[in-house]
Amino acid sequence: MGVITLENEFAVAVAPAKLFKAYCLETDTLLPKILPEHIRSSDIIEGNGGPGTIRKITFAEGKELSYAKQKIEAIDEENLTYSFSLIEANVWKDAVEANKNNLNNSSLN
Repeated sequence: MGVITLENEFAVAVAPAKLFKAYCLETDTLLPKILPEHIRSSDIIEGNGGPGTIRKITFAEGKELSYAKQKIEAIDEENLTYSFSLIEANVWKDAVEANKNNLNNSSLN
């Protein structure tokens, strides 16, 4: 099995700390509200929101991906970084061995 690395960078008109809070810390309440056509729910099923926490995201009906489980690996509120792994999903089971994500919300002055 090979390794694929993807890296994306994009600018948004939101302060880095505010984006970090919304996307990384308040995802369970915000994502279903702002993307109801894609995400039905996002729930912590184990843990307290810190490293080691397991989150289940349930997608809207009709999507190929019906659910995904993420494990939070690290959160650094001071440096605005957040890492998680995709540990389970109803698709890609035989094609993907590991999926790790690192988010870095920094200012591009």
